[in-house]
Amino acid sequence: MGPVLAGVLQLLALTAALALAHHPLGAHMAKVYRSGTHLRVEKWIYKGIGVDPGTEMRWPAYLRGVLAFSLAGVLFLYALQRLQGLLPGSLGFASIDPDQAFNTAVSFVTNTNWQSYYGEQAMGHVVQTAGLAVQNFVSAAVGMAVAVALVRGFARSRTGELGNFWADLVRGVVRVLLPLAAVAAVVLVACGTIQNFSGIHEVGQFTGGAQQWNGGAVASQEAVKTLGTNGGGYFNANSAHPFENPTPFSNLFEIFLILLIPFSLTRTFGLMVGSVRQGYAILAAMATVWLGCTALMMWTEFAHHGPAFQAAGGAMEGKEVRFGIGGSSIFAVSTTLTSTGAVNSFHSSFTGLGGGITLLGMMLGETTPGGVGSGLYGMLIMAVVAVFLAGLMVGRTPEYLGRKIGAREIKLAACSVLVTPALVLVLTAVAMALPTPADSMTNSGAHGFSEILYAYTSGANNNGSAFAGLNADTRWFNTTTGLAMLLGRFLPMVFVLALAGSLAAQRPVPATAGTLRTDKPLYAGLLVGTLVVVTGLTYFPALALGPLAEGLA
Repeated sequence: MGPVLAGVLQLLALTAALALAHHPLGAHMAKVYRSGTHLRVEKWIYKGIGVDPGTEMRWPAYLRGVLAFSLAGVLFLYALQRLQGLLPGSLGFASIDPDQAFNTAVSFVTNTNWQSYYGEQAMGHVVQTAGLAVQNFVSAAVGMAVAVALVRGFARSRTGELGNFWADLVRGVVRVLLPLAAVAAVVLVACGTIQNFSGIHEVGQFTGGAQQWNGGAVASQEAVKTLGTNGGGYFNANSAHPFENPTPFSNLFEIFLILLIPFSLTRTFGLMVGSVRQGYAILAAMATVWLGCTALMMWTEFAHHGPAFQAAGGAMEGKEVRFGIGGSSIFAVSTTLTSTGAVNSFHSSFTGLGGGITLLGMMLGETTPGGVGSGLYGMLIMAVVAVFLAGLMVGRTPEYLGRKIGAREIKLAACSVLVTPALVLVLTAVAMALPTPADSMTNSGAHGFSEILYAYTSGANNNGSAFAGLNADTRWFNTTTGLAMLLGRFLPMVFVLALAGSLAAQRPVPATAGTLRTDKPLYAGLLVGTLVVVTGLTYFPALALGPLAEGLA
C-alpha cells in the first residue's frame, strides 16, 4: 500500500468513527447539561466546596465563578511546582524556577499546555498527576461550561440567568470527561502506552554514557490531554514519543480523541436550542475547514519537489516513520485547528506551506472544530458576525436563532474576535523589535520570524504547540507567553458570557419570510467565508512575511 493511499484511508476511517460517535455523545452531553438531578458524588463535591448547584447565575456571577476557580488553579499549581523539591515522588527533581512555574501554571489552567521545559527532566510524579493531570480535566470542563452558558443564552428568553457554573463544571468532569478518559486510557495501555510510577532507569551504555528514562502515569494523562484538547505531554517529544504514542493505531485513536468532543458539541448545541439542523450547519462549517486543511496539508507534504523528498515519498523530516506523512499531517491539522497543541511530529520541519497551514489553523481562532467548549463558543461568535454581515447586505436587522443582533451584541462579538489577533500581532512585533527575544531564534529570515509568530499565536489561542527551533525557556518568553495565554483565554470569555446574558434577556423574534435561514447550506458557506475572510484580512501581512515567503522562496 502506498503512503498516499494509507493517509487517505486513515482520514476516511477517522471521519467514519467521528460520525458514529457524534449522535450518542452529543445527545449525552445535552442530557447532562439539562439534567435537574445530581449524582451522589456530585452532591459530596458541592458540599465540600460550599455551593448550591440549584442557584441560577446571571452572567457576572457566572464569570466570577470562572475567574475565581481559575485563579485558585493557577495559585495551587504554581505552589506545587515551587515546592516540588520537598514533595515525595519528585524523582529527585528540584523545584521549578518562578518564571517557568508561573508560565506552566497559567498554561495548564488556560487549557494551553505550552511547555518550555523537558517534562521527563523537570516534573516529578506528584506535579504531573496531582497538578498537571487535574488541570487537564478541569480546564476542559471550564471551556465546556462557558460554551453551554452561551447556548443557554440562545435557548432562553426574558431572563438573564445562564445556569450554575459550579454545577456545569462538576457535571462536565464527572459525567463526560472522567468516563471517556478512563476508557481511553485502557485502550492506550492496550496499545503499549506506559502507566506506572517507576523511578529513573538507566538504559544501555553509549559513548556519552548511560541513557536515563523515567516512567509515569502516562496513559491516563495522554487520554485526557487529547480528549480535553489540552496537549501537554509527559515527555518532551510529546506524542512522537513511543511511551506516549507507540503505534499507528494509537496515533489515529489520539486524533479521534482530539476531535471527539468538539465535533459532538454541535449536536449538543442543536438539541439545547431545539433545532438539530442548526447544529448540523455549525458542524458542516467546521468539517469543511478541517477536511480542506487536512487535504491541503497532505498535498504540501506529499508533493513537495526535490530528490530527497521524492526518495522518501514526501517531506519526512521531523516525522516519525511509524506514522508516516499521512498520520503526521492529519495529527498536525487536528491539533492546531483545535486548542490541543499535542504534536507527533515537529511543525518546524514541515514544508514552508505546511508550517503555514498549522499557523493558519490557530489563527482561525481554533473554531473548526476548536477546543473543548472554546471551539463551539468561538464558532457561535463567528456565526453572529456572519449573520450581521448578511443583514447589512440585505438591509435587515440581523437575527440568529430568534434573537436580534443589535449594536450591543455585535460589539461584544467583535471584541471577542479581536482579542487574540491584537495579542499575537502586538507581542510578535515587540519581540522582533527587541534584541533579547531574537537571540532565542535558531533560524534567521522568514523561518525565524515564523518561530516567533507561531509562539504567540499558539499562546494567545491557547494551543500550546511550538516551532521547535525557538528557545522559549527565557524570562521574556515565559512572562509574555504567560500573559498572552491568560488574556487570550479569559478576555474572550468575558465577552462571550456578556453576550449570553444579553441574548437570554431578549424576547424571541418570530421568523418571517425575510429571515435568513441559518440551518441551510447557504448559511454554512457564508459562515466559512466569513471565518476565512476575517482571518485573512487580519493575519495575511504576517503570514506573508513568514511561511508564505519561505514556501514561495
